[in-house]
Amino acid sequence: MICIFVCGGDEAGRGAVIGPLVVALVVFKKGAEKKLSEIGVRDSKMLTRKRREVLYGEIGKLAVESKVSIITPEEINGAMRNRISLNELEAMHFSRLFDGVASEARYLYLDSPDVIAEKFAIRVNTQTKKPTKVMGIKSPKTQAPGYYTKIIAEHKADVRYPIVSAASIIAKVTRDAEIRKLEKALRMRLGSGYPSDEKTISIIAKNMNNKALMKNTREYWKTMQRIRQTRLTSFDYFKGPKPRAVQ
Repeated sequence: MICIFVCGGDEAGRGAVIGPLVVALVVFKKGAEKKLSEIGVRDSKMLTRKRREVLYGEIGKLAVESKVSIITPEEINGAMRNRISLNELEAMHFSRLFDGVASEARYLYLDSPDVIAEKFAIRVNTQTKKPTKVMGIKSPKTQAPGYYTKIIAEHKADVRYPIVSAASIIAKVTRDAEIRKLEKALRMRLGSGYPSDEKTISIIAKNMNNKALMKNTREYWKTMQRIRQTRLTSFDYFKGPKPRAVQ
């Protein structure tokens, strides 16, 4: 019997201001989708941290291969300085991970961050060294006859496809672990690392001169611009005495 492999990819930490962006690829035998659904695999944002960590182990047992890439804030800042978009950077890392997959996957499902979903598939298609074809659009890469992987990139793929949900859990658990390591190294409570977290914003506002912390923040995020601007008019981002007017 011919064994068909399918691959799912997703990320965690795209919108964060502190900590890495983590991308993950997970390979399963065709038919594993049913088992993943049975054990409760779904988009990582719909699960508690404890449940994600339990499923992380279960996914590892079911997966044929699992690969992650940790994109540091330093790399993201460098890309921004060189006018490389986050979408381009993410696609580059997905391509590298996919090139390192030993199994010949028939399908590669990706959660797309691009406004036009297929554009992200094209980004991966043009950078991978493996024979691939973008589904739903004419591929810019000339494809030789024979074996190739079909790339399907869609919005909300982490909700629609259990194999992508599995990748989202791997990425999220990995990122959470990286944040905990960073907190230990910095001896700071960083919160979630996202702009919506007041604890995260407060710790940045109070430690703008901490080089180790700044090394782990996204320098070109609008959040950082707002914090810097706020510091000009307040000693504390959320509360505290207003500076006296200069006469």
